Amino acid sequence: MELVNRGGFVTAKDLGSTNGSYFEGTRFESLDLGPGAVFRIGETELQVVAPERADPIPPSEETSFGKLLGKSRKMRAVFAVLERAARTDATVLIAGETGTGKEVVAEAIHAASARKDRPFVVVDCASIPSNLIESELFGHVKGAYTNAMTDRTGAFEAADGGTIFLDELGELPPALQPRLLRVLETRRIKRVGANDFKAVDVRVIAATNRSLEDEVRAKRFRSDLYFRLAVIKVNLPPLRDRRDDIPVLAKAFLNRHEEAAHLELTPEVIAALTSYDWPGNVRELRNVIDQAASLSSEGLNLALQLKARQKAAQIRSAKDGASGVLVGGFFGLPYKEARKQALEAFELAYAQHVVDMAGGNITKAAEQAQVHRNVLHRILARGKAEEEELQDDS
Repeated sequence: MELVNRGGFVTAKDLGSTNGSYFEGTRFESLDLGPGAVFRIGETELQVVAPERADPIPPSEETSFGKLLGKSRKMRAVFAVLERAARTDATVLIAGETGTGKEVVAEAIHAASARKDRPFVVVDCASIPSNLIESELFGHVKGAYTNAMTDRTGAFEAADGGTIFLDELGELPPALQPRLLRVLETRRIKRVGANDFKAVDVRVIAATNRSLEDEVRAKRFRSDLYFRLAVIKVNLPPLRDRRDDIPVLAKAFLNRHEEAAHLELTPEVIAALTSYDWPGNVRELRNVIDQAASLSSEGLNLALQLKARQKAAQIRSAKDGASGVLVGGFFGLPYKEARKQALEAFELAYAQHVVDMAGGNITKAAEQAQVHRNVLHRILARGKAEEEELQDDS
C-alpha cells in the first residue's frame, strides 16, 4: 500500500496486495480519501486522520482564478486551494452562502483541469422533484416507469470524461444518498430500470449553502457520503467578510457595460458599496451594478439605491422584534446616524409589538406601554411612510 499526502487528502494505492484494499466494502486500486475516511487492507482497518495543527497553505500570489476575482487575503487563500484542486481529480465540496459564486468556482476548477475540453454538467439538486432526481442523475430505460417512453441519458453519463457539478447537494433525499455514495466509490452507474452497470469517468464537484457537518450530526446526511465528498473542501467567504474586494468586483461588473463607459465609481459610490452588508453576496452586487449601469444616464446613483436596500433590511429586522434591531447595516454608518436609525428601528419594533399584543387596539397598547396613543400613531405612520417610499424607489 502506498499513501501519498496531497495536502487536505490522501491518495491510497494498492500495490497488488493479495488480500486487497477496500473502502465501504468495495475493492479499490487507487482512491482519494479525506479526513475521517476508514479503509481496510486485508483484515486491518485504517483511518485517515488530519493533523491537529495542519500546515496552512500560503495564500496565492494571484488575484484571480478563472472568473473569480479578489485581492483580499481570504480570497487568495481560496485561490491557493483551487490551484491545487485543479491539478487533481479529487472530489471537491464547496460551501458558502447563497450568491457567493459556488458554480463559478466549479467552472473555474474544471477550466483549469486536464478535463477542460470535456463536458461540464450542472445538476441543481434543489430544483428537481425528489421522484425525478434519480433519473436526472443516472438516467432511465424505456418502460422503467409510467411515461418513460424512451431511454434517457443521466447527468453522470453526459459528463463522462469531464466534470459533474452537483449544486445544493444538501437537498439530496436521504433515500438517494446511498446510490450516490456507491457511484462515487465505484465510478459505475445503473440507469433506473436497467440491469447492467456502466462505468463512467467523471470528476465530481458538489456545493451546498448548508452546513453538512450539522446535517451529519442531525442524521439527515450520511457521514460516509460527506467524507467521500469533502476530499477537498473550499469555504467561500461572504462578501461582507472581504470588503476590500468590493471595488474590484464592482469595476469588473461595470466594465461589462459598454454603454456605461462614461460612468465611474466615485469615492461616494465606493463608500456606499463597502458600507453595505450584501446579504445576497456577489450575486446581489452584480445585480445592483447592472441595474445602475442600465438605468443611469449621468452617474451611478448607487448611494440612494443602497440606502433604500439598507433601510428595507432594517425595517424587516424591526418587524422581527427588538432583538433583531442591531443588524450589520448600522455598523457601516457614522455614530450619530447609526444611533438615530437604530433608535427609529427600535421604536418601530416596540410599537408594532405592543399593538400586536393588544390585538390591534392602539388605545389598549398605549396604556400597556404607558405612552399617549398619539406616540404610537406617529411611530407606526412613520414606518408605513418609509415602506411606501422604498416601494416607490424600487
